[in-house]
Amino acid sequence: MSEHKIELTVNGRHHRGTVEGRHTLGDWLRGQAGYTGVHIGCEHGVCGACTVMVDGRAVRSCLMLAVQADGCTVTTVEGLADPDGTLHPVQQALKDCHGLQCGFCTPGIVCTLAALTADGAQPGEEKLTAAMSGHICRCTGYQGIRRAIRQIAGTDTSAAQGAAHAEQGA
Repeated sequence: MSEHKIELTVNGRHHRGTVEGRHTLGDWLRGQAGYTGVHIGCEHGVCGACTVMVDGRAVRSCLMLAVQADGCTVTTVEGLADPDGTLHPVQQALKDCHGLQCGFCTPGIVCTLAALTADGAQPGEEKLTAAMSGHICRCTGYQGIRRAIRQIAGTDTSAAQGAAHAEQGA
C-alpha cells in the first residue's frame, strides 16, 4: 500500500496525517478525522449523501481521494453553523420547512445548497432545484426540501407569513 502525507484544513481546523493512496476523502473525514456528519451512502457518487465543500465547491467525498485534498480547505456540515449554534441559512430553511426526516441525506444536501449560496450568491429556485437532481432522499418526498429551496431563493414567503401569524397569537 502506498502511503502519502497530507495536510488540509477542515472546518477551520488544521489536520496533518498519513493516508493510504486508495482511501477516499469521505473515508478519511469519517474514520481518521472524526467528521461523522459526512455520510457514506452508495460509494459511487450517485446518492449525494457524502457531499462536502472543497475549496468552496460541492464535491462527492466518495469520489475524491484523500490525497487529492492535500492543501485544500474542506467544509463539512459540522462546519456550517456559527460557533454560537446559529444555523447556516440553508440549515435553518430545511428546519423551518421540515425538509428532513431520517437525516441521512441531509448533510450532503446542505453542503450542496450552501456551496451554491456562498459569498452572498443568490441563485434562483430553478438552479437550486436542479442541484437537487444529484441527491437521493428516500424519506421526505422532497416537498419540504423544495419549500426550503423556495425560502432560500426568496420565492416562498409562506414560512415568513406563518411565523408572523404565530407571533400574533393566532
